[in-house]
Amino acid sequence: MHLHVVDWIIASACVLICFLPALAFGKRSGKNTSEFFASGRSVPWWLAGISLVATTFSSDTPNLVANIVRTQGVAGNWQWWAFTLTGVATVFFFARLWRRSGVLTDLEFYEMRYSGISASAVRGFRAVYLGLLFNCMIMATVDLAAVKIAGVLFGLSRWETLLGVGLLNVVFAAHSGLWGVLVIDMFQFFIKMAAVIAAAYFAVELPQVGGLSGLLSKLSHIHGPGGLSYLSMLPDFTNNWTLAVAVFVMPLAVQWWAVWYPGAEPGGGSYVAQRMLASKSEKDSLGGTLFFNLAHYVLRPWPWILVGLASLIVYPTLADIRRAFPNVDPALIGNDIAFPAMLRFLPVGWIGLMVGGLIAANSSTILSHLNWGASYLVHDFYRRFLKPGESEHHYVTAGRMATVLLFVLSSALVFALQTAQQSFNIILQVGAGTGLLYLLRWFWWRVTAWCEIVAMLSSFGISVVFAVMSRRGTAPSTDQQLLTTVIFTTICWLLTAYVGPKTDLQVLKDFYTKVHPFGPGWRRIRIEAGISKAEAAAWAKTDNVPLAMVGWVSGISVIWSGLFLVGNLLYGRIGYVMLLSAVFVVSGLVLVGVIRRLWN
Repeated sequence: MHLHVVDWIIASACVLICFLPALAFGKRSGKNTSEFFASGRSVPWWLAGISLVATTFSSDTPNLVANIVRTQGVAGNWQWWAFTLTGVATVFFFARLWRRSGVLTDLEFYEMRYSGISASAVRGFRAVYLGLLFNCMIMATVDLAAVKIAGVLFGLSRWETLLGVGLLNVVFAAHSGLWGVLVIDMFQFFIKMAAVIAAAYFAVELPQVGGLSGLLSKLSHIHGPGGLSYLSMLPDFTNNWTLAVAVFVMPLAVQWWAVWYPGAEPGGGSYVAQRMLASKSEKDSLGGTLFFNLAHYVLRPWPWILVGLASLIVYPTLADIRRAFPNVDPALIGNDIAFPAMLRFLPVGWIGLMVGGLIAANSSTILSHLNWGASYLVHDFYRRFLKPGESEHHYVTAGRMATVLLFVLSSALVFALQTAQQSFNIILQVGAGTGLLYLLRWFWWRVTAWCEIVAMLSSFGISVVFAVMSRRGTAPSTDQQLLTTVIFTTICWLLTAYVGPKTDLQVLKDFYTKVHPFGPGWRRIRIEAGISKAEAAAWAKTDNVPLAMVGWVSGISVIWSGLFLVGNLLYGRIGYVMLLSAVFVVSGLVLVGVIRRLWN
């Protein structure tokens, strides 16, 4: 693709608008680790929410959605739409608890909630496991998308792309800390939204597509393997039950509560917990997380989906993509490359905006993961176990060095991956079965650090077994692997909760007194701590669990009705639009009422 002068000007302006303001936060972030990793716990709800939306709007996400649409149809997106249940639960049941705990990172939580060497061990292990290994896998996935996009658009090799985007990201992440990440995210969100909406518009308006009417007409007569309907928002339960189970039944019945996945963790965690902990109040923690979920599921999906659908007409098969881009490394050709392949049709000026938007998409995610991963490695491993008692300046410097290390390792991992769907499945499989534990540890005193250790080891162990079976061609289907892993892991950690070592009573009493978790799971600890039922009831009244439950249901209703309202509007189904509009308005009014009462 050839960029004109105006494209270079627009792309450069996008980068400068995003990154220049972040330079001003270098001095502030360098004061101490609280500023570098948690922005001094003074982030307003709207900035925390926008930052989370920008973080999860990475360069690999449009590629992943295009891959899903081309192989499983629009309904395949239920694999991640189902996480709405998890995200809204975090808003109403966990955001306040996280903010009330007062920890700097979600891993510091372990030594507040658990006791003994097992608590220290699980904190240190997860600092390396998540901050280094898991985090590098996610960043490698994001950078792989950047490599594919740059290969299609400009013919760049892997190392050239990684060097270009990597240097930009690592310099700003190391210099400006979380404050810089938040400010960069704020500008990037608007640039990225404008870019993907433009990409969808021009893709649909191509002569071979013929506008929305042409897109719908042509795809209604095209079917995928097994009679797959690309346009349907629900899977075909009659003719393709296997696919329906994989993309709809399993995500809604099991995956949302049983699987740990970054950005949609049961009970909150990773960079979501980081933003909640950085918020200036419980109210801001709740508001930021709610805004994130609304924007994540309602505002963003359809531009990506439209590009994926249009690509089925322009490039019906992978062979068509190979012919269109003969100079691209054949190892990079997959259905996920369809999104960047469609960008070649953008007119002058819009290409520059898209390039700026793609750089922004890559940077917003990588910057967050670099800062989040460095916080684990420095605060929860280096400071806790290797070099305690050093100055704040020392730890900030260590954080900047850890940022560089994460960039180097994640870039090396890019050369081992082929598609975004591949890493998405790996992350889901490895995290399967641990989700229920992360929910119940807030509400049941019997959950211990040993439960977490057993859950991680059993989940990882059975995932390795399935990986070996896959290489031999004897592995069951993906959904069967997921369900087996969930059952096996859950049984293992539940047995540990009853027969394994218990958490020290004083630690449990201190945690209960500080965080005020609700529910009958803490009854024994409440009695041991000498807290009356009336006092516990007063705490529960503040959280107002029944009202929070109404908020959870209405929030899910708002998100899904809004999501499918947009889809049916694009499809021209006026009857569905009117019905979904009514559901959206009613649910929205209930949600607003709940939020006002909870905030008060």
